[in-house]
Amino acid sequence: MGSLRHSLLRTGCSGFGPGKVILLGEHAVVYGRAAVAGPLSRGVLARGVPASRCSLALPPSLKGPGRGVLAQAFARAAKACGEPGVRVSLEGDLPVSVGLGSSAAVSVACARVLLAASGRQPTFGRVARVALQMEREFHGTPSGIDHTASAQGRLIYFRRRGGAGALVRPLQSPRPLKLLVALAGERGPTRLWVGALRERVRRWPRRYGRLMDEVGRLADEGAGAIESGDLEALGDVMNVNQGLLSAMQLSSPPIEEMVQRLRSMGALGAKLTGAGGGGGAVIGLFLEPERVVAKLARLGIRCLGSQLGGPVVL
Repeated sequence: MGSLRHSLLRTGCSGFGPGKVILLGEHAVVYGRAAVAGPLSRGVLARGVPASRCSLALPPSLKGPGRGVLAQAFARAAKACGEPGVRVSLEGDLPVSVGLGSSAAVSVACARVLLAASGRQPTFGRVARVALQMEREFHGTPSGIDHTASAQGRLIYFRRRGGAGALVRPLQSPRPLKLLVALAGERGPTRLWVGALRERVRRWPRRYGRLMDEVGRLADEGAGAIESGDLEALGDVMNVNQGLLSAMQLSSPPIEEMVQRLRSMGALGAKLTGAGGGGGAVIGLFLEPERVVAKLARLGIRCLGSQLGGPVVL
């Protein structure tokens, strides 16, 4: 413990929190069904330097109520770590508020720096517990999948289990699992879409329960496809999952247009990721997404490629 704190006093420290994509199971995971998620190559880097008190340098680009929310979230995490003497700053290249886990990336990055500054090893369990404090400030009652996927830094199978905590299992793919992430439409507040779905579930529990059950079964099938290296089957599962998300009124014309565009460009499967709604992130599973990323970028579409799992082929 002492050596970690001594190192910080001399050189400072840093911590990275990757963004995330939910490959299968968003929304249903909130209701106790399974989901599959993994980290992006892009994320948030937190840097800590010794200071007389614990504080966060709020990003100048962050405007409005978000500044206060971030400050409160950081204060909760700092308190959980004993408020070590460190000044934390943030930088990153992850699109925010589009369903790619930007708040979870911030939470994980800050947790790593705060733990190191307090002289504790930033193990997965510790990072996840501290990051959860920030996520609760951001989202109230988060499912836990976002910050867990970011903290794990690898592809995972995830299912909430009430008071018993979550079941988290790493997934290994024998083949490279590459995604293209494209942004479509205008994203509205997540809470509006989550709240509207919650109301429909309340009014018609049996109908929406059946849909949630099927999404959970798709996550199970998708996990099996990943571990067996059957990317064609995984792509089909993604397509069916998109159909169910649309049935739950979580998609929109801009999202559907992007889904169809990616499929027409060779995606084995494509779907929204995250909250959905009027717009947000759409993911496509490709064997080689680089050419498609370049083509979409030339058309002015914000997009990126990322490998979620499997061997890295140079």
